Amino acid sequence: MARILDVIEFPDTSGKEIVHRIPEHGQGDFRIGSQVIVREGQVAVFFRDGKALDTFGPGRHTITTANIPLLIDLIKNVFDERTPFTAECYFVTTRDFVDMRWGTPEPITLRDEVLRMVRLRAHGTYNMQVADPQRFVAQIVGARGYYTTEDVVNYLRSLIVNRFTDLLGENLTTILDLPAMFDEIAAATRVRLRDDFAALGLALKQLYIMSVSPTEETAKAIDEAASMGAIGNMDLYLKFKAARAIGDAATAEGGTAASGMQVGMGLGTGIAAAKVIADSLTGGGGGAGGATSSASSDPVSTLKTLKQMLDEGLITQEEYDAKKAEILKRL
Repeated sequence: MARILDVIEFPDTSGKEIVHRIPEHGQGDFRIGSQVIVREGQVAVFFRDGKALDTFGPGRHTITTANIPLLIDLIKNVFDERTPFTAECYFVTTRDFVDMRWGTPEPITLRDEVLRMVRLRAHGTYNMQVADPQRFVAQIVGARGYYTTEDVVNYLRSLIVNRFTDLLGENLTTILDLPAMFDEIAAATRVRLRDDFAALGLALKQLYIMSVSPTEETAKAIDEAASMGAIGNMDLYLKFKAARAIGDAATAEGGTAASGMQVGMGLGTGIAAAKVIADSLTGGGGGAGGATSSASSDPVSTLKTLKQMLDEGLITQEEYDAKKAEILKRL
């Protein structure tokens, strides 16, 4: 049997609750004449069957059919002022919530004019306030079924990340320019989120980007490109990787006799690899007489060499696919 509630209140000792439901599960039995105690910075919203019955501001209130007119339709046989009715009461905090966290749960993949493709993580903070408690309860609880502060925070976090990702995808040229754009991107994201928050009865006061950081793979690509001083030239970048592969092959570990053979084989493979990449990038492999490139004269051999480089980890799958497509296009 449901417990009849004569006093309805919620003292938020944590100071972190956006919304709190009474009762926490199911519907509550409230009496006509029950006392509703609402503290400063709170609003109590009675809710039933997808509709907000009434809203109570700070102070002590007595439930009557005068301050909740819809109760007349809910109670068919009123024998006295103590007749109970079923509903839910949501205590909504109207003070500002500051330093709320948002972040990307998984890295986001974006195009980059320098590195071609990057994977990024981002996180920051935001400040917000419940501007329209009745709309907030109707949208968050009635439309989405979120009953707890954790549910609300998770939903807002996903909303921010979606808008931030869209904006970044439309405006990103290269990750190297991002640190100088944090304020502009944060302001643009806040503008895009303003109507989304308002539709929920919320006001987004501020939004900050604390960091946008590359994943380990993207950071490695940045380090490699920076170390050879050709960050804006992908052709030189690929040649640099081939040259590094030669050095790696020449210093391969092994015994004394086997070592010389291993170095020779590795060096030969590395030189062939470097030649394939250089020829395919420059479009030439012949002498001054204008001989055709090795990729054009023997595409099968070139593709085999590229596949060997891929298997040995000298080039990435993405680089292999790009060069394969380029060679096949020439046929």
